Amino acid sequence: MRILILAAAAALSTTAVHAQTQPPAPAAPTPAVRAMAAGYKALTVCSALKSADAAGGSRTLESVEANELVGVYPELDALVREMPAEMTEDRTSVAWDEAMPPRVALYHPGAGCRIMPVGWSGETPAITPPERPTERLLAVAEPRGNAALLSEAVEGALGGRFGEGSNTTAVLVLQDGKVVAEKYGAGFGPDTPQRTWSVAKSLAGTVIGAAVQRGQVDVNAPAAIADWGVQGDPRAAITLDQLMRMASGLTSDTAGNRTDALYFGGVGVDEQVTTWPLIAQPGSRFRYANNDILLAVLAIEPAFSDHSPAGLFARLGMNDTVAETDWRGHYMLSSQVWSTARDLARFGQLYVDDGVVDGERILPEGWRDYVSRPSGPQPTGEQGYGATFWLFDKSEGIPADAISANGNRGQYVIIVPSRKIVIVRRGEDPTGKRFDHIAFTRDVLAALD
Repeated sequence: MRILILAAAAALSTTAVHAQTQPPAPAAPTPAVRAMAAGYKALTVCSALKSADAAGGSRTLESVEANELVGVYPELDALVREMPAEMTEDRTSVAWDEAMPPRVALYHPGAGCRIMPVGWSGETPAITPPERPTERLLAVAEPRGNAALLSEAVEGALGGRFGEGSNTTAVLVLQDGKVVAEKYGAGFGPDTPQRTWSVAKSLAGTVIGAAVQRGQVDVNAPAAIADWGVQGDPRAAITLDQLMRMASGLTSDTAGNRTDALYFGGVGVDEQVTTWPLIAQPGSRFRYANNDILLAVLAIEPAFSDHSPAGLFARLGMNDTVAETDWRGHYMLSSQVWSTARDLARFGQLYVDDGVVDGERILPEGWRDYVSRPSGPQPTGEQGYGATFWLFDKSEGIPADAISANGNRGQYVIIVPSRKIVIVRRGEDPTGKRFDHIAFTRDVLAALD
């Protein structure tokens, strides 16, 4: 009997120790996380499907779920995949809580989709679709250089050679303003807009440059943010230049780059980005943050009454590019722009041509040098930073004047003015599956004279 009792005690002890060593079961997602996941899916589905329709293309929900909605932020990934989306002509809805209305992204012709606040339910305001401008076709030419090597680099990009697990959806190369390579992944094509993510920051810098050329903006003046106008507010000294160089000294809601409440939560730009305090002297440190670019665009918003971002895109021939706004109408030019590979190539060509289109100066003389100048505090890592553009000042084998617009999930517009080359790579790379755009750039440049 004593032996049986001791055996039973030992078994219970082992079970208790085993239970103590087991990791706790994962906590159920909070309502806030569920609401954010639903907002992410509603906006992504709405924008992907509607931007493709507007461009004359076609996307399916299955395609969006297999590309844009794979490998998103870890805390949202499983929720985004399991939550069903319902689409109508003017909205996409995603249910997330039995007691709350679904998250809704509303479609506005010509202005893309807007994610509405949590708890919103209402009607879509009527908006007349804008007239679509005549398409300006890009000329096509044989590459000057080694066509076989160029093809090998492009095929390598789509085949995963520059990043295991990466998902390249488009590659386009311009040389002397003409298309010398263009290829798309399955389900994507010339008329398939994708979200630019942070490539939009460089688009924002271009919108600012156009306002400077018109005499409406001074980048060295304090940013005109109304909420900072109270006497004694130290943030009133932050210049537009410091915002463009990620050197504002402001804190952010998360380290690095994420602003989920704005992008997917339905919070307005003017509700949040103007509220963050200083944590460093303006101009003294680099911190990559969406808020800095959102503030820069908010500061020049009065200029949009006569010169909207859409008007600039149309002037550049970027007819399939849509800059989306928050539900209050403020532009989200830090991330939420949808554009095709061809339109982004046109954007890059503007900088190859030093800001001139058809003989008309769109950007100030010297603006390309300005955005390429690492005059502010610099990031650690493989690329330096100018004013809304990344630099190749640390990369051997790439000309020193090369700059790039980089975005989440593998969006790259690489501009090499001295070689008259623009390289566009679009992707839907899952989290942790990085595309090596520097190695890809080297290979493309090596193939071209």
